Amino acid sequence: MTAYDQLFRRVLSRLDAETAHRGAFAAMRVAARVPGLAAYGRRRLGPPAGSPAGVEAFGLHFPGPLGLAAGFDKNAVGIDALAALGFAFVEVGTVTGRPQPGNPKPRLHRLVADRAVVNRMGFNNDGAAVVAARLARRRRRRGALPVVVGVNIGKSKVVPEAEAIGDYEASTRLLAPYADYLVVNVSSPNTPGLRDLQAVEKLRPLLAAVRSQADAVTSRRVPLLVKIAPDLGDDDVLAVAKLALELELDGIIATNTTIGRDGLRSTPIAVDRAGAGGLSGAPLADRSLAVLRLLHGAVGDRLTLVAAGGIGTAADAHERLRAGATLVQAYTAFIYGGPFWPARVQRELAQLIAEADQ
Repeated sequence: MTAYDQLFRRVLSRLDAETAHRGAFAAMRVAARVPGLAAYGRRRLGPPAGSPAGVEAFGLHFPGPLGLAAGFDKNAVGIDALAALGFAFVEVGTVTGRPQPGNPKPRLHRLVADRAVVNRMGFNNDGAAVVAARLARRRRRRGALPVVVGVNIGKSKVVPEAEAIGDYEASTRLLAPYADYLVVNVSSPNTPGLRDLQAVEKLRPLLAAVRSQADAVTSRRVPLLVKIAPDLGDDDVLAVAKLALELELDGIIATNTTIGRDGLRSTPIAVDRAGAGGLSGAPLADRSLAVLRLLHGAVGDRLTLVAAGGIGTAADAHERLRAGATLVQAYTAFIYGGPFWPARVQRELAQLIAEADQ
């Protein structure tokens, strides 16, 4: 058992999950402000230059395949701190057109027996204008680490579904100039009606509008991806794949959290206490892998597939790469694994990739 495992078991697991997250993230950001420490951490913990695990995807270079999924750094306040721990890319958000407080607390719960988390955060964030200004300042700041930054955008809760496109367009206009890539999130279960936008007849005009706005406000082509839910039926997954090819998207992220609760090890009392929301972590692995394989069978190498959901070890990540993913993302395993988890997985994954290439 590592020192972090003991800290988690004896201290962090006894704290409210959101309080623990906020405190741990604040500590990371404070450490990263020490002159030279973030750059030192990146050199020691980040993927080494020229690593066999380096990835080229949608016109960008990733020094390794492992990145941090959206949801951890909702407001783009700790990109350098997270990059210093070894993530090859950091996806911020979900960011909405309007600032919003999210759902009432408590809204984040651990299911420790499953190494899982249930969240019903509700896209709590500072809003697109504030996050865009923060990203602009970081871009101008000397000493910012050279890490790929994705921006994940979603619908503001107060905006009715009929006005969703305009809301996403507003976010795109503000954020696209500062995003290395852009993700349209239509798959969180915590914003009423959001998942309805995954239906192809609603998703087509939305993605086309975001693409148009991104092109209008940038001189470069910002890669555009869509993030889908594991709860989609297979036919719906294939329909999204077909649409992504039709619209010439750059990729698909598979998958977001699930509303399912099947096969959990946690007691029914613990599951009931966690309540409604999106389940992430180890229980998501099988379905996320199945969706990835389904997508790869449909799109081949014509789109970049980003695997997320239930990736806890380097072996898990390598399995996703062999199943057709180009990049992988994690969130929940980082919470359970601690600050040295991303560097360890990145290093072990590079070794697995090198051995497979021999």
